[in-house]
Amino acid sequence: MPFVNPLQVQWQFAQKLYSEWSENSPDLLKLIKDVKTPALVIRKSKLQKKFNEVKKHFQGFNIYYAVKANDDEEVIKTFARLGAGFEVASTFELQKVFKFGVSPERVISSNPVKPLEFIDFCLSGGVDRFAVDSFAEIDKISRFRKRARVYVRLAVPNVGSDWPLSRKFGVDTDTAVEILEYANSKGLIPYGITFHVGSQCNNLQNWFIAVKKAKEVWEKALSKGIKLQMLNIGGGIPARYTRESLSVKEIADYVKGLLNKYFGMKTLELQMEPGRGLVAEAGILVTSVIGKAERFKGEKWVYIDGGVFHGLAETLGGIRYSFYLPEKEGEELDFFTIGGISCDSMDVVAEKVALPKGIDVGDRIIILTAGAYTTVYASSFNGFPPPRVVMI
Repeated sequence: MPFVNPLQVQWQFAQKLYSEWSENSPDLLKLIKDVKTPALVIRKSKLQKKFNEVKKHFQGFNIYYAVKANDDEEVIKTFARLGAGFEVASTFELQKVFKFGVSPERVISSNPVKPLEFIDFCLSGGVDRFAVDSFAEIDKISRFRKRARVYVRLAVPNVGSDWPLSRKFGVDTDTAVEILEYANSKGLIPYGITFHVGSQCNNLQNWFIAVKKAKEVWEKALSKGIKLQMLNIGGGIPARYTRESLSVKEIADYVKGLLNKYFGMKTLELQMEPGRGLVAEAGILVTSVIGKAERFKGEKWVYIDGGVFHGLAETLGGIRYSFYLPEKEGEELDFFTIGGISCDSMDVVAEKVALPKGIDVGDRIIILTAGAYTTVYASSFNGFPPPRVVMI
């Protein structure tokens, strides 16, 4: 059996991601060397390419970009010009979307628990489609005396998703029907069904169970005299971090097959809310090495000017990034632990990371697939600023 070098496997995948992102452009290498760190560098062409890929394979779906994944104004502007819709959860996000001339019919809100002032702001601006998963939420929306459209969120399995979302939100099928009936009695419009298979989902079975459950709710609602219009399949399209993932085409082909089997209705309005899947691979986080040390039992550490409080919070939940140094290609590798810039001992970005042995203070470490949930999670903890965004 051939020997597999884990250092080389890890490094070569990072090299592949960087090569695809940079397209081997010397201009981009110069930018990476010169940019003030930490910086999230996003390629607009990659955003456009990914959106068009999703649009092509999910033909017939209305695509609502989940703004929470990356709310940078240039990102929003890019998707707005491509004709995308937007999924928002706050007044702040909706204000950003409206800034670029997006009409209310291109906006939905799928956060099942919303502040009253946000509901008011939405309705005042013409946005009237809301996800719900409780009777209390129906009461909140109905107090505004407007015929808002509501779609109920189902609880579905998140097995195989790197970032499960199944516990905080969602209801079973019987409760979903009761909520839709209650919405109807309160003067709201029972509009549809939504679910979320989990962020970074690489398990097609989740979509199978979710669509099957949605069909069950659809039929039960119809038996109660409620005719729904819309099915929203949420997000979940995965990005490549340290390994290959399901492709957009693979997921689309599978989901469309399920819809044909269980729904088979040409009049069905289809929605989706990709966030991570649209922006993650378009961005890299450029960081600088600010320290180097050897700890207990010879464990090698490097410290960067980013960290879990400054753009890499998802590492606390299990996301693992690929790391690369373009200028040290070909050097001998070793395993390192990467620490963040803050003085908090919890600020450990990753362990057993393949890096060149000769890495030193001042070197630039590129963190790949960093376009999603980095700057939006970042804080100014310890007085260190969040990464700046550079769109190219």
